[in-house]
Amino acid sequence: MTLSSSPELERSIRQMFGAVERKDLQAILTMFADDAVMADPHYPNPTMRGKAEIEAGLRWGFGSMRQFGFPIEQIYFAQDGHSAAVEVATHHILKVGMHLRFPQMFAVETHAGKITRLQAYEPYGPHGIAGAVLVITRLVNALQRQRAKSQLNRR
Repeated sequence: MTLSSSPELERSIRQMFGAVERKDLQAILTMFADDAVMADPHYPNPTMRGKAEIEAGLRWGFGSMRQFGFPIEQIYFAQDGHSAAVEVATHHILKVGMHLRFPQMFAVETHAGKITRLQAYEPYGPHGIAGAVLVITRLVNALQRQRAKSQLNRR
C-alpha cells in the first residue's frame, strides 16, 4: 500500500530502487544531484558525498551482491512533496549465496527532480557498551527462561 501525494516522487523512488536491483549504475547516477549525499551503514564509507563517492560505494555494493531486493511496503510522503520515507522488505543475496532479509527504511529528499539525500535506517540495536549490555541482558533472560522451563518439565 502506498500513500501517494506526489506521483513524480513516487515514480522516481520506484525507478531508483529498480535501477539498484538491476545494478544499472548509470541510471542510478542520473537520478542523483551532483552534490547528493547517500548514507548507509552497510558501506565501507557510510556517508558518501557527491556522485563520485556514491558511484564508488555502489560499485563496491554491486561487487558483493548477486542480487539486490527492495520490495516497497509503504511510502510516506512529506507535505512538501519533495521528500518521503520508504519502508522496504529488504531481501538481498550475497555472491556466496547467503540470503539477507530485514526491514529497512530510507529517507529520500529531492530538489528539481534529483535525489539530494538518500539515507538508510536499519533496525539494529545500540552499539558499543550499550549494545554489549543489551546482548548480555538478553542472554541472561533467555537462560533464565530456559531454566524455568526445565524446572516445570521436571515436575
